[in-house]
Amino acid sequence: MLASFSEFKFYQSFRIPVEKADNLRFLVEKETAIGKTEYIEDGVLLDISLTGLGFSTKERISVGTELVISLQFKKYHLDLTGRVVRAFCNAIDDDEIVYGVEIDEEPKINKFLQQFVMSFSTDRLKECLIDSALKERYTKASDGFEMFSLLLSLFKDITHFGDKEGFLENMLEEVVRVMNAHRSSVFLINPETNELEAVAALGIDKQTLKFDYRLGIAGSVFTTGVALNIDTISDKTRFNDFFDKKFKFETKSIICHPIHNREDKIIGVIEVINKRNEDRFTVEDEKTMKVLALVFSSVFHKYNPMSESSQIRRFSSHHDREYVLIGKTPHMGSLRNSIIKLKDLDSPILIHGEHGVGKTLYATILHNEGQRGLKSLESVDCNTKNIDAIARQLWGEEHECKLTQVQGGTLILHEICALPMAYQEKLFEVLNERRVPGSKISLDVRIIATSSKDLAGMVDEGTFDRDLYEHLSKAYVYMEPLRRRFDDFNLLVEYFLKMECKKQGLLLKSFSPKMLEKIKDYDWPGNVKELRTMVERAVLYNPKAHVISEIDFETSASPLVDTTMKQRMFGDLPFVGDYHIALKDRLAIVEREMIINEIKRCNGNKSKAAKEMGISREALRKKLLISREVLDQLEEQFPEQKKKAA
Repeated sequence: MLASFSEFKFYQSFRIPVEKADNLRFLVEKETAIGKTEYIEDGVLLDISLTGLGFSTKERISVGTELVISLQFKKYHLDLTGRVVRAFCNAIDDDEIVYGVEIDEEPKINKFLQQFVMSFSTDRLKECLIDSALKERYTKASDGFEMFSLLLSLFKDITHFGDKEGFLENMLEEVVRVMNAHRSSVFLINPETNELEAVAALGIDKQTLKFDYRLGIAGSVFTTGVALNIDTISDKTRFNDFFDKKFKFETKSIICHPIHNREDKIIGVIEVINKRNEDRFTVEDEKTMKVLALVFSSVFHKYNPMSESSQIRRFSSHHDREYVLIGKTPHMGSLRNSIIKLKDLDSPILIHGEHGVGKTLYATILHNEGQRGLKSLESVDCNTKNIDAIARQLWGEEHECKLTQVQGGTLILHEICALPMAYQEKLFEVLNERRVPGSKISLDVRIIATSSKDLAGMVDEGTFDRDLYEHLSKAYVYMEPLRRRFDDFNLLVEYFLKMECKKQGLLLKSFSPKMLEKIKDYDWPGNVKELRTMVERAVLYNPKAHVISEIDFETSASPLVDTTMKQRMFGDLPFVGDYHIALKDRLAIVEREMIINEIKRCNGNKSKAAKEMGISREALRKKLLISREVLDQLEEQFPEQKKKAA
């Protein structure tokens, strides 16, 4: 347990106010110009800490002046030397100046200060803690965790507790008394079971208090990190009476705050229930709760849960998870933050991005992280050629209709852009009325739609139903293509290598630096999905090599990437699919190919071809001449692509 101030380092700004009633004797001397010392008669001690003190006087003292200080509190006497480091006035017309004095004799003042603090009343101690904890610089655990440990040490009876169990129970009794409430509990996450488990509770057996980390107010605070102060009358939508029914208790008001560990990870929550004689906890209670959360964060600052079976992203390694967003670019950080905002919404969500960027992965994580993750997840592929199968899955018989099968859960509509217009209109009607035709069951399902095409553009073109688009896009997520996430390549390759080697039962492999450069130089039209396939092939082709380097990336009989994808996008034209080449040069090559094809269609008659294309014969000649020069230059600059084209 925490025994004394000497265990902590972060005291610099924690100044304890001194009051007249404390009877703390304070004398201060300074050296005069002739080398003698004299007392500062009107010096009044204002505050004190382990590294300094503040006092006021009407006398003018220069910054840097050495001072001799004498302190006495009850039977404890202390002589110190210090140096003035700052001076300021509380008001412009104030004659008194406040001086800050730095003291470099921490061992001497340690015991003195501890005895001084231990003399405080409970109310004064509480005010002191709140004032210190609510300073802006201490609002995050990562900004100075030792400060929270110091707060913990200030509780009067802490040094008398021999074990954490006793301390927690006594602390909760104090919490209930200070907050004037009925009950209080502290929960920590168990990553093995994915449950919040009570480590201390008043008024109920803590062994029975365990539940899925997404449930209830405590689950909401744990997953979002946002403290809540609610009452069950005005906040009915947030409150679930499941726990009241289970434990036969009537909840009227709840205040709940997250608990962090030393790494600033949310590891649990502290929850206080039912404010006595009031319908809701007050703003002052919220401030007190903030301090209490800091105190309990100090107690559990070493708790760092890790598990391969954890469903919670922050408590398991990337390489042990089935569903994970890999990357450190700002866009990936934004996607992770959006999960926290969107995971518990009931409104539909539209995810837009190119093929292979991970839209389905994002949708799956969104489902698993939210409260609906406790229920089922299903999907419908709208891009299939079997239209009847889509109809059966959306509004068919009850045993086939996935809309009714996922009650309380989530339905992913893959490539909603491919759904026929008639089906779009019917789907909007079903979702809007929340009822499948012929069924009496009211739908309770969240829709997540994915699309590789711009639905807003399709609406303008008249190829997508406007009502359905407006319904689906109430929440919108865009996922960038891989070519814009250059800094994520190494992380993705490393992740896919570890996953594939583990799957194949092989020792971990790596790519040579030269191979990594080839990977980064490719433009990946198939995005993350294509990159994963490439890594899987590389492991398959090199079962014995620890460093993969001697394999052709694109042009061998067994290439690592499927070049037909580029051909589908750009055809067999050389250089057109190379994003390193200037756009105007690539367009010149495409234009040349179109002109040549038109001339062929006109049986070699260039004048007729020019007329068909709406240009003059001279313009046609110049375009062919310019494009030929561009092609010759590129063939000379990139002989490898010339060979491939041949």
